[in-house]
Amino acid sequence: MNQKLDIFAHVLPTNLLKSIKKDVPSIIEDNLFLQISSLTDLKLRHQNFPQDVKQIISNVNLNPEDYFDGEKSAQMCGDANDEMIQIQKANTDIFESVVAMVPMNNLDEAVKIIQQVSQNPSLVGIQLFTRALGKSIADPEFEIVFKTAAELNVPIWLHPVFDGRKPDNNLTFSWEYELTQAMYQLVLADYFEKYPNLKIIVHHAGAMVPFFAGRIKYTLPKYYEDFKKFYVDTAILGNSKALELALDFYGPKHLVFGTDAPFAVMPNGATQEIMQAIDEMNISDIQRNGIYRDNFINLLKEK
Repeated sequence: MNQKLDIFAHVLPTNLLKSIKKDVPSIIEDNLFLQISSLTDLKLRHQNFPQDVKQIISNVNLNPEDYFDGEKSAQMCGDANDEMIQIQKANTDIFESVVAMVPMNNLDEAVKIIQQVSQNPSLVGIQLFTRALGKSIADPEFEIVFKTAAELNVPIWLHPVFDGRKPDNNLTFSWEYELTQAMYQLVLADYFEKYPNLKIIVHHAGAMVPFFAGRIKYTLPKYYEDFKKFYVDTAILGNSKALELALDFYGPKHLVFGTDAPFAVMPNGATQEIMQAIDEMNISDIQRNGIYRDNFINLLKEK
């Protein structure tokens, strides 16, 4: 049995939640996704878990920097990373490794965490979001994070968040736009040219980019090839043809298995639905094995 590696799955470290809740009592009521039981209930998480899958876990979108100063945020991120490592070690039958949190309002400490990731076999990368502190993740203020990650061969997981300036945010479409816009901004910042070893894994199959590849080619010809340098996951809740489109654009080595578990299909996520879509893709067995495991293993080889 070949082990499949789901590289984009989430947990909620309970001690982190408790720490934030002390100062933000309404945190759960303000963020309904935090109420999903299988983020914290690992007995529930184990139920009907596919025997041939292990998950790489990252925190849900709950960032200390949104609520606390840089010193406290750094401490909370460090503690949460340790907590997630302990969660993984206590559940090695379903969890493979951890993607670390970094405090974007304390970049010195963010750099230290990236250095820790490069040396700790339990940590495989860092998670960033499309916006931080009200700014694009491609803002020059944050460049040191990308520079350090590239120099140390630490992959970046890119997750969407809403842009609070917009009045009509919605879960179905807004996050795909935000991912696309962040990719556009990162490419225009020339990060792939400055940092050739930079590895960024984009959630939700690269969002709008594969569908609009032609527009990119003819309206942004200078940057077309840089858009292909992202890695993308399969977390679009099915749709084999869309996954084939993503594979066609990014190439067979840049598509990796990710489900966004435990979201979308209760209680544990859309793992079965996404695996069915991958299995129905019109691709070779070598390409399918690449998606399920080999591409991610190769991505990590330099870490």
